[in-house]
Amino acid sequence: MKLKKYFLLLAIAALAAILAACGGESEKGSEQDKAKGDGSENEANDETNPSTTLDGSVVIDGSGTVYPLMARIAEEYMTNEQEDVSVEVSRAGTSAGFKKFLVENGTDFNNASRQIKDEETAEAENLDLEVKELKVALDGLTFVIHKDNDWAKEMTPEQLVSIFKADGAVETWSDLNPEWPNEKIKPMGPNENHGTYEFFYENVLEKEDLVDSVNLQQDYSTLVNLVSEDKNGIAFFGFGYYVNNTDKLEAVHVDFGNGAVEPSLDTIAEDGDYAPFTRPVFTYLNVNHATAKPQVLDYAIYLMNNINTFAGETGFAPIPEAEVNENIQFLNGLKN
Repeated sequence: MKLKKYFLLLAIAALAAILAACGGESEKGSEQDKAKGDGSENEANDETNPSTTLDGSVVIDGSGTVYPLMARIAEEYMTNEQEDVSVEVSRAGTSAGFKKFLVENGTDFNNASRQIKDEETAEAENLDLEVKELKVALDGLTFVIHKDNDWAKEMTPEQLVSIFKADGAVETWSDLNPEWPNEKIKPMGPNENHGTYEFFYENVLEKEDLVDSVNLQQDYSTLVNLVSEDKNGIAFFGFGYYVNNTDKLEAVHVDFGNGAVEPSLDTIAEDGDYAPFTRPVFTYLNVNHATAKPQVLDYAIYLMNNINTFAGETGFAPIPEAEVNENIQFLNGLKN
């Protein structure tokens, strides 16, 4: 009887040992399954949340006026946002840029210091190209003179127009004011490739012919140098090119009827003191490219999210946040 009881206890102990071993294996297997499960879950998350790293290129051309702003944002984007995306910014001029934009496989963006023309819109339609106008900043048309010119620091719009207009009957400074020097004025400005020229011709000169003696240039840096070297020189271009060359040039303060107004980030506004010479500037987006190339759309969204941050740095006044948000909403709607 005692022997039977002994074998029963031995059998129970053996069963307990087997169950403990199975439990350990089960727990070990459970831990392995759990680890495997975590890996599978992470893998699934990777599939549903793909990497935001992009590559490829974004090609931009157009306005020389808008160039400093777009180049600054492109640099920031490539440095801090998408290192593998190459954003190429050129400055052929607004009109020349549209010719590169409105073709098959054209540029992704065209910067413009004027709005797109009807014939350019028609060309986009012929190409089945959807174009989106993005207003990016406000610029002030600025007239600049030599640092030593201490007589023409303040002028009226009428005086400025008469210098550049063919029948303005003005050749010397004394023609504008008998107290000013009897020396020939040297008018200068950007050439017909630039939206700044077109804005000046259409909105300031009201499509009157320019004086034959006007010196029109492709490069704004050339104009800066020409005026800085000629005491009788006067040129017009965007405020940004003046504000970055204040060591070489003086800006003419313009009297629109209520006293002379200096162009500045505080006065350049569509309803501000410098409003008659204030204009919006734009970039135009190839929407077809934005929907086909993720990096183009990503740059467009980054651009509008940061446009007012960098506008002042490059000599532009910001646009209303409501307009910024409207453009961002449109661009977000292009995401697949």
